[in-house]
Amino acid sequence: MKNFPNAFVILLGVIAVSWMLTYLIPQGSYERLLDEETGLTRVVKDSYQQIDTESPSFLDLLVSIPQGISGRADLIILILLIGGCFYLIEKTEAFNQGLVKLVSSLKGKESLALLLLAVLFLSGGATIGLQEEVVAMTPVLLLFGKSLGYNGLTMLFASYGSTVVGSSFSASNPFGVLLAQKEAALPLLSGSSLRLIVLLIASIAWILYLLYYAKNNRIEKVKMPSQGTSLSQSSKIILLLLGVTFSIVIFGIIQFGWGFSEMSGCFFVLGIVCGLVAKMGWNKTGETYIAGMKEMVFASIVIGLANSISILLTKGMVMDSIVYGLFGPLQNFPPAVSGVLMMVSHTLLHFPVPSYSGQAVLTLPILVPLSDLIGLSRQICVLAYQYGAIMADMIVPTNGALMAVIALAKIPYNKWFKFALKPTLLMLLIGAFTIIFAIATGYN
Repeated sequence: MKNFPNAFVILLGVIAVSWMLTYLIPQGSYERLLDEETGLTRVVKDSYQQIDTESPSFLDLLVSIPQGISGRADLIILILLIGGCFYLIEKTEAFNQGLVKLVSSLKGKESLALLLLAVLFLSGGATIGLQEEVVAMTPVLLLFGKSLGYNGLTMLFASYGSTVVGSSFSASNPFGVLLAQKEAALPLLSGSSLRLIVLLIASIAWILYLLYYAKNNRIEKVKMPSQGTSLSQSSKIILLLLGVTFSIVIFGIIQFGWGFSEMSGCFFVLGIVCGLVAKMGWNKTGETYIAGMKEMVFASIVIGLANSISILLTKGMVMDSIVYGLFGPLQNFPPAVSGVLMMVSHTLLHFPVPSYSGQAVLTLPILVPLSDLIGLSRQICVLAYQYGAIMADMIVPTNGALMAVIALAKIPYNKWFKFALKPTLLMLLIGAFTIIFAIATGYN
């Protein structure tokens, strides 16, 4: 469909629908208590009650948009600064020269290059929950893909898609598994053996699907602008600095729990230094950096708009009602059916709650006592959450990172949804079989 709405229009539509739902869905709330030891706010078991309060006004609808953008300020700043950094490095020709070198060394081994790329992003998702950071890398990845003869869908599948699968099936994703285990009062990293085995199975299935699609959807290779030129001394230094910066950032995330602000600072310095190394001078370096930030504004606004949806639903006091309606009936089914339906319910809930870490905090305090009641172990409760909620990031239009990467790749959402649905359902099927197996073997 040529005139299918872009990411900006889709999210504005979802925001409007969310506002209307606050008038249609019964309002209700769970009682919450602050745990002074952990600093986490916990939901009180069996405390849901319907309430009568005012729904958000039209002014609240309008205000939710700037609130949503400001609420993701740290991520937006990261995307702007990394985007400016990568754009500047691209203008130094270091990327082009480096990619030419890489492409020439991979001539005839394009499938190997795609495999290594997918493994890299699968590992990033599995270890540190990499996802939003892919947004700023997307222009470079698309350029790399074209030089190898791969279209935009293939490259997003290999990069963004792989981070989602890695994050979903991870044994140690700090924003998913570890947070959920903490909410479920489970030892951190417990039950890792099964998770690692299933991560391997899911990764193999994902990569095979990727290679199959890529083989049948090749495009004509695009010659790089700097084809035939050798790697200059300044380009070697810039690429070395890029590798060092990535190493420092990953070490900081794992060792010191760095967030978006620390990452933003590192890439900002990298961009300025690279401009000076390329002998652009201070003025041109600054102008080029700002031009790169402008390229990322659309993706940044999309991420902020996605955040507005949960703000409206929470303010309208219907978020808890949605959770209650989705998960309450599960106690009427056998454990195996309940476990799979719990995963499906998490997938559906991820539409109004696009943050999977936020979804863990919202649902696990409710689902843990429910799981105890219906005979599901808490580990299975966490499995249902991580497979259902995190894999939904592949398809939900309320996920800012997804809408940003497809916007940068100029892929309409309907085309992406049609493309991504089958592999997403395949991953959810693997998750469902894992839950049934875990229940049958007494996994806890």
